[in-house]
Amino acid sequence: MHPYLTANIPGIGGTIKETLDDFIVEEIPLYIPVGSGEHLYLMFEKRGITTLEAIRRIANALKISERDVGYAGLKDAVGVTRQTISVQWVTSEKALALELDGVRVLSAIRHSNKLKLGHLKGNRFNIVIRGVSDSAQQKLPAIIEILQKRGAPNYFGYQRYGAQGNSHLIGMAMLKRDWHKAVNCLIGQSDAVRNEEWSAAISAYHEGEIDKALQLFPRHCRSERDLLQRLVTRPGEYEKAFSAIHPRLKKLYLSAAQSFLFDQVVNRRIELIDELMVGDLAIKHINGACFLVEDAAQEQERALSFEISPSGPMFGCKMKSPEGAALKLEQEILEQAGLELTLFDMPGGLRMEGERRALRVPVGEVSWSFLEDVLKLEFTLPRGSYATSFIREITRQF
Repeated sequence: MHPYLTANIPGIGGTIKETLDDFIVEEIPLYIPVGSGEHLYLMFEKRGITTLEAIRRIANALKISERDVGYAGLKDAVGVTRQTISVQWVTSEKALALELDGVRVLSAIRHSNKLKLGHLKGNRFNIVIRGVSDSAQQKLPAIIEILQKRGAPNYFGYQRYGAQGNSHLIGMAMLKRDWHKAVNCLIGQSDAVRNEEWSAAISAYHEGEIDKALQLFPRHCRSERDLLQRLVTRPGEYEKAFSAIHPRLKKLYLSAAQSFLFDQVVNRRIELIDELMVGDLAIKHINGACFLVEDAAQEQERALSFEISPSGPMFGCKMKSPEGAALKLEQEILEQAGLELTLFDMPGGLRMEGERRALRVPVGEVSWSFLEDVLKLEFTLPRGSYATSFIREITRQF
């Protein structure tokens, strides 16, 4: 549980994601496709599946490689998402004619370049929170006022860590080149899943019954099945088994490890999240550029106007580090995890160079309405930030 920025005001309670339509996300594009070029930008709506699963279904239907599909950002499975991907050498007629479970193509427009991760201005959210307290209408304005004035903590939060909440542990084991632990973490723990067959498969693995585990794992557990298939033929060769995992997933696990470490920095600085320290690397919200803070008092006015914010580490082998107290804090967190920056220089295309990330983000265009104990909330956030980190300040339920 991360500490709250608005801890001095009681939350309003309530639950989110009771239905898919309670959590609607729409990407705000960084640019509009020009209408010509070899790449086709597909805006689609997905329901109840992850972005990567939607990409897999679209790629299979179009008979193209998943690696050739470009995307600007990844979205959670629980909810309704409208986002854009790019494909190459595909006709708009073929794309618009797709009929897929959980995916509906809304438009197809040509552009000159492949869509890349981060080619996104932000996201617009339409969230329904059910079962809020009787005093919610009195509390909400004060909470929103603080978050708009000081910013929302830029936590990644629980949804970043996968179905079992352990993606970061897989990434940590990868960074330490501990492949046995990486395999164990990927398989997970039986009490972390509700599906009885899935839980039984995990138990069988940890009891050493690899063949039985392979038979029991549900079909949707593709990574686990691929990994166990290798262990069946080559027992004990955990590194070779782990190599069966798709490179995209490996990068997600490593990114989850970075995210977990970043969240620890936000935890430690939550009460002064909008205040700069000498030695900070301040980040400019307009373009993500960073500079060293030498005179904190002088730069604080820019922080108050949300031109800049303190930044934290997405640790990597080439990441620029702060100085002074900020550096000491980041070094302590890295050492507590048993890591050093050189370990992020992973081979096989998995090198993590690192970057800086704002400790807080501006909250824009907030509006809300109540109907009895149901709150409908609309707001926008910059790319890379999570709606749940904003909502948890309001509900205090997670």
